[in-house]
Amino acid sequence: MSGPYVIRGSVSLPEAELMWRFSRSGGPGGQHVNTSDTQVELRFDLANTEALPPVWKERALARLAGRLVDGVVSVRASEHRSQWRNRESAAVRLASLLAEATAPPPKPRRATRIPRGINERRLREKKQRSDTKRGRTGRDWG
Repeated sequence: MSGPYVIRGSVSLPEAELMWRFSRSGGPGGQHVNTSDTQVELRFDLANTEALPPVWKERALARLAGRLVDGVVSVRASEHRSQWRNRESAAVRLASLLAEATAPPPKPRRATRIPRGINERRLREKKQRSDTKRGRTGRDWG
């Protein structure tokens, strides 16, 4: 692989904890596709890893609960014809998935009042539109 895949800050995916599995990709590709194992499945044991800080680990386990099978997150890549490129793609995808899952929650929105000018402008435009439509009636045409 081309080096450590950084999740965030100084935390990266530990190469020793990554489990790789290769199989044949489906789809077009001619004779090449029938002989080479280019599809990559990358698995990472999120529940038992020591590479992530405990707070990140809890956050990721909660956010990725629907994707986990026995605490293991899995990513599959088969868009390239080369196993090497699929390995790179799967590792980058896993790193970005973990970065998103371990990110701190966004700050809560502070409720604010709608400015009076905006409300008045909305009502004024609504009144103009109403007058325009009222003027289209054929009552005054004689």
